[in-house]
Amino acid sequence: MTGSGGWRGWRAATQDALYGTDGFYRRPEGPAGHFRTSVHASPLFAGAVARLLCEVDEALGRPASLDFVDMAAGRGELVTAVLAALPAHVAARTRAYAVEIAARPAGLDRRVEWLPEPPPEVTGLLFANEWLDNVPVEVAEVDPAGTVRRVLVRGDGAERLGEPVSGAEAEWLARWWPLAGEEGLRAEIGLPRDTAWASAVARVRRGLAVAVDYAHTADARPPFGTLTGYREGRETTPVPDGSCDLTTHVALDACAQAGTPAHSPSAPRLLSQREALHALGVTGARPPLALASTDPAAYVRALASAGEAAELTAAGGLGDFAWLLQPVGIADPLAPPR
Repeated sequence: MTGSGGWRGWRAATQDALYGTDGFYRRPEGPAGHFRTSVHASPLFAGAVARLLCEVDEALGRPASLDFVDMAAGRGELVTAVLAALPAHVAARTRAYAVEIAARPAGLDRRVEWLPEPPPEVTGLLFANEWLDNVPVEVAEVDPAGTVRRVLVRGDGAERLGEPVSGAEAEWLARWWPLAGEEGLRAEIGLPRDTAWASAVARVRRGLAVAVDYAHTADARPPFGTLTGYREGRETTPVPDGSCDLTTHVALDACAQAGTPAHSPSAPRLLSQREALHALGVTGARPPLALASTDPAAYVRALASAGEAAELTAAGGLGDFAWLLQPVGIADPLAPPR
């Protein structure tokens, strides 16, 4: 891996390790070879996203062309499943985009346009499932004297403290993740994610932008940060050598503010995946027992679906993902009725 022998900030090291020429996200197996997201857990997730796209379609007045943008599309699993789950009359008007740095997978549905960045104008739904947690950020730590310093890392994962954090990064920490003077406290400086999210939302002319990620807010920042690695389905020590995923949870409240234009008529909203999926009809409710005697096959199918829904919405698991809903020019389609 380029530069693996020297000391540098976690942001540059992660950028190379994940997205460099031989980076983790350029591997042929894709993310699904190393960790299981909601997309891979059950087709119910894609079905819920398809229903959300239909809600956005209604809010837009059923435009002649409806966009669906899948950010950090992996190998196109979500966009493919969403297209399959859409009603025919909506699918016929949908332009599907997969945004990913890796090469287009062989055999991907020809209706999907494969892009390295979002299209310049979006009318519809931009959906970023586990994208922002892989936007590289710097890590900061309080030294013995109480100074907040950048954490430097070597290619083998060894760390040391570097220069004091200053400028816009220090301002971000002061606003969103202030570190008291206690030695060893750490934070991840989410400024690049704010910028990335604001840039993505700016592409949405009318519609809804959604970010789904493990996240935290200002009232509950983790005192020692969240930096970790994943390899072959297991959490592992984060080493920026291209052998594992590198991820940190997202300060989605900061992203929400960054993505909201001044005087926006539609406020962003944060909710749990459990709440979002319940609003989209994924509840995990067991089928009535009477169905087992009247239609055993239907009962078994419904029971399996309930189990998948329960996994997607489980506390302590996938249900703890946070959803950031950022409407642009429309009302929040998941807002509870007044």
